[in-house]
Amino acid sequence: MLHDRRPSLRKRLTTACTALCISAVLGSCTTVPITGRSQLNLVPSSTMMSLSTQQYSSFLRESRLSTDQAETARLHRVGRRLRDAVETYFRQQGLASQLRGYSWQFNLVDDDTPNAWCMPGGKIVVYSGILPYTRDDAGLAVVLAHEIAHAVAEHGNERMTQSLLTRMGGVALNAALGSKPEKTRALWMSAFGIGSQLAVVLPYSRLQEYEADRLGLIFMALAGYRPSEAISFWQRMTEQQNSPAPPEFLSTHPSDQARIQRIRQTIPEAMRYYRPQ
Repeated sequence: MLHDRRPSLRKRLTTACTALCISAVLGSCTTVPITGRSQLNLVPSSTMMSLSTQQYSSFLRESRLSTDQAETARLHRVGRRLRDAVETYFRQQGLASQLRGYSWQFNLVDDDTPNAWCMPGGKIVVYSGILPYTRDDAGLAVVLAHEIAHAVAEHGNERMTQSLLTRMGGVALNAALGSKPEKTRALWMSAFGIGSQLAVVLPYSRLQEYEADRLGLIFMALAGYRPSEAISFWQRMTEQQNSPAPPEFLSTHPSDQARIQRIRQTIPEAMRYYRPQ
């Protein structure tokens, strides 16, 4: 009897563990506002926001904020206008809870790199090096709306989840290859790493960029900025490249030309949200 029960017990435990894992995964499935895309976020939003607040504060302490009062004022003005438009729209759509805990911050850092980024919870940094390409309020709105979109769509959480799952996959593969020769294990682990990058990480990153572009155009329109300004901005960014870009399949971002083409296709949708001010 004892011998007969053990397989049954193991089977029940396996079934229970599988059910728990499935429940955890299903409970972590969320939907990106407006686009409706399903995503898996295993890390609680509160945890992501707490971590981002610490990292953001640390970055600002170690960085040099711009002393250009006019450009700093422009950043705050455009940032507030976009923030207010997004929050108003989310309230009207009954989605205000999705922005709970957000504390929007917009800081201009003195750095020649043409870049900007956003941490979970709405912590945004713009580098002064991108200002020659934004040029005016509308151009800056292109950049800020894109970064706000990354935050609202919880792309940071999604990337963290992806990283955790990739690590877990690597650990599981390494354990499964435990009895294999060292060279065989190394070959398989190398193939797993390269395959994960080319088949999962890079394509998913580009998907997020396209999604942030789409949402960003809509957020611009909600705030009264014409989405078509995004084409002019990206054309200026294309002209500043001093070296050939890597093939798109090897990049975390879409090529500029692919991005511009997708933006052109998205503008009619974004214009349905346009509210001139």
